[in-house]
Amino acid sequence: MIAGNDYLEKRGVLMIVSAPSGAGKTSLVQALAESSNGQTVISVSHTTRDKRPDERDGVAYHFVSADTFREMATNGDFLEYATVFDHQYGTSRSWVEQQLEAGLNVILEIDWQGAEQVVRFIPRCVTIFILPPSYDTLEKRLRGRDNDSEEVIARRMQDALNEISHFRGYDYVVINDDFDEALGHLQAIVHSSRHNLHYQPDFYDRFVARLTEQARQNRGSPPPKS
Repeated sequence: MIAGNDYLEKRGVLMIVSAPSGAGKTSLVQALAESSNGQTVISVSHTTRDKRPDERDGVAYHFVSADTFREMATNGDFLEYATVFDHQYGTSRSWVEQQLEAGLNVILEIDWQGAEQVVRFIPRCVTIFILPPSYDTLEKRLRGRDNDSEEVIARRMQDALNEISHFRGYDYVVINDDFDEALGHLQAIVHSSRHNLHYQPDFYDRFVARLTEQARQNRGSPPPKS
């Protein structure tokens, strides 16, 4: 077997996962990363929103002030950034590149606005949209989160429907009706992307060049003794 097929000799695959709030995206993404034997990592975004009591800085998010966020954006430190629910969120450009160069797959949990920005910078990425199985299920999930007012819930539902309207801009769509089945679809997408020439052109160019060089060397060698 010719060496060179293991993960760390390939560039990691950048995966963008978007979904409306309440579609179950976060749980699926976490399960996907946990089932990858350390080969897939989730990007930790910078945000200007306040840290919740159960959150740790650098784990859930990198919590920064609005001034710090603005300075990072001005310096071009973000691969993408957007305003969601009146707060800003951004993805570190250098961190993502470091992980990809190390051969690790990177998942970005971002909305459609962020997805469009990333695709402009890194066209060779996999985009996945997760849908809820029904409107009723989506509403039930959103109502079950907090004791929010009807006005807040209505706004969340409208925002969710707006996010869903952009699903056609993605490569893959996964309907999260059965969790295990949806997770299996995501795992299949990751696996196929690792072997897709579109996402791994440099690896396969090097691999074929190695085969060609071995063939050239073998043609110049004397035939084996019988």
